[in-house]
Amino acid sequence: MGAVTFGLITSLIGIGYVLYLVRSVLKQDPGSDKLREISLAIQEGAKVFMKRELKTIGIFTAIVALFLWYVLKNHNIAIAFVAGVAVSGLVGYVSMIIATRANARVANLAIHSFPAALKTAFSGGAVMGFGVVGFGLLGLTILYFFFSEDPEVLLGYAFGASSVALFLRVGGGIFTKSADVGADLVGKVEKSIPEDDPRNPATIADNVGDNVGDIAGMGSDLFESYVSAVIAAVFIGVLIEIETGATGLGVLPIFLAGTGILAAIAGSFFVRPGKAGGNFESQTKTAKNALNMGVYVATGLMTVAAYFVIDRITGEVNIFFAMVTGLISGLLIGKITEFFTSGRLVKELAKASSTPGTNIISGLSLGMMSTVPVVIVVVVATMLAYNFGGLYGIAIAAIGMLVTLGVVLAVDGYGPIVDNAAGIAEMAGLGKDVRARAEALDAVGNTTAAIGKGFAISSAALAALAWIAAFFQKAGDYADFSLDSIRLTEPQVIAGLFIGGMLPFLFSALTMRSVSSGALKVVDEVRRQFKHIPGLMEGKAKPDYGKCVDIVTKASIREMLIPGIIVLATPLVVGYFLDVAALGGMLTGALVSGFMLAVMMANAGGAWDNAKKYVEAGHLGGKGSEYHKATVIGDTVGDPFKDTSGPSLNILIKVVGKVALIFIPVF
Repeated sequence: MGAVTFGLITSLIGIGYVLYLVRSVLKQDPGSDKLREISLAIQEGAKVFMKRELKTIGIFTAIVALFLWYVLKNHNIAIAFVAGVAVSGLVGYVSMIIATRANARVANLAIHSFPAALKTAFSGGAVMGFGVVGFGLLGLTILYFFFSEDPEVLLGYAFGASSVALFLRVGGGIFTKSADVGADLVGKVEKSIPEDDPRNPATIADNVGDNVGDIAGMGSDLFESYVSAVIAAVFIGVLIEIETGATGLGVLPIFLAGTGILAAIAGSFFVRPGKAGGNFESQTKTAKNALNMGVYVATGLMTVAAYFVIDRITGEVNIFFAMVTGLISGLLIGKITEFFTSGRLVKELAKASSTPGTNIISGLSLGMMSTVPVVIVVVVATMLAYNFGGLYGIAIAAIGMLVTLGVVLAVDGYGPIVDNAAGIAEMAGLGKDVRARAEALDAVGNTTAAIGKGFAISSAALAALAWIAAFFQKAGDYADFSLDSIRLTEPQVIAGLFIGGMLPFLFSALTMRSVSSGALKVVDEVRRQFKHIPGLMEGKAKPDYGKCVDIVTKASIREMLIPGIIVLATPLVVGYFLDVAALGGMLTGALVSGFMLAVMMANAGGAWDNAKKYVEAGHLGGKGSEYHKATVIGDTVGDPFKDTSGPSLNILIKVVGKVALIFIPVF
């Protein structure tokens, strides 16, 4: 069976599984009129944001497509770019729509059945996971069928996916954290009311943000990583085939991606939550074990299947070891992230939170320390992969980390759905028992979300390495450029390193400031409503939820443009005004700086969030205590760290490589 046929069949199986999951979610009872009303408000808010976001992306797409058409004189790359934008946008939108319909259903199921609630939440997240891999591979395979003789066309598809990911990650991150921070600062700190209290006008915006940031944003992020890793490996493989006469290297990534879809589907059927006890610890353990089982089974099946696939296609067992290196690295980084964002270290962070200052210092220290084991794993994986297969081995290792993405992303997508469910249970007044079950589901979701962010960052690092490798491979084909010119003794290279190292800090500063600006607008609006709506604080009047949704929607769309343009323009400016050697230095500097900063931000933010939840569970004085107020402030800092700036850096370190690679002929 050829690569195109296999890719089409497995991608359609993945899409068929998505339709099955959608049906299984929607057949569940959405619950009472109150549950439906809250869920509908979240759905409408999410739709408003996505429509405005996609309209902006549409304008950007038209401009860039015309630029690619006329500057590169390659209309095929422009068409592939539009295809990448369309497919990525479709996956993000559909995933978000299903997630906003799953939330009330999970809350309703939690009234009677903890296992059923968990299974439905996982199925809702799996729509995103398998939508990403199914549609991603389908679009890639179709393009490969038409342009197998010109693999550079596939770069346009990857660039289109990157563009959507950049704006959805930045825009969604600004939206969700502006609403979350604004709601917490007035609700928890000033008014001392519970999280997701229906009296708080920002609660619906906060719940909307979970979906546009952690569903649409995360889905587009990993969609981009997935297709980028596969395309980079195809591109490098084809170049090696041309140079050496080897066979199978260009099509192997498609075979591995299709096999990964089948292994992930099989693994998802092993997410079978058994009966859970009535206490919080028993329920969280049950949920965690069930979700982990799906990932472990998929990983095991893929490892076995990959050996036979690689042996059949290339006969090179070393390539199999390169792929396994990436696969194992993904699991290790997940465990490292879990270690730094839960358990003993989080309890120590909570105990250090007698004042806001000590909470901030301890959280930053923890985040910085977490970079050490993650970097060691990535360094070892890179060295091993290179030894096994050279630059192609690094690209295959990136695929190995992402090959079972369907089930891994399903576990991550579970998080925002159960977060919404817990909020809806509180707002609908379903009672302490239901809220406790929802909190147990949400507690596991916080950990899976933190692991997902660590996984996304690390896979981005390997994918970015693959793109840099492809950049150097292509740059070496130009007569006026030599790879020997990429030396630290060259001033252009040093200049590029500094510019690249600076770029993630500038980007993070802009996105953090955007969250602060949006949150202040939400704070002012929430204060205004508490002051001017009679009976609101007493629960006798209904807040204007839509006003807060509108504020953060407008703020996020406006604020996302400048960071996005800077990321896309910097490689062009460096390549045009300096040279290709400086551009190579810039890509390296951006990768090293962006990767470190992203890991630190994600893990510090996750630890601050879980330290707050540890106190809210009744430890160290519980809600309302000085420890609680300090951890809320820490979480306020950590929110844009882990959900806006940190995740957006995943896109930055990859998109600069794509822009550089595509526009080499211009430089």
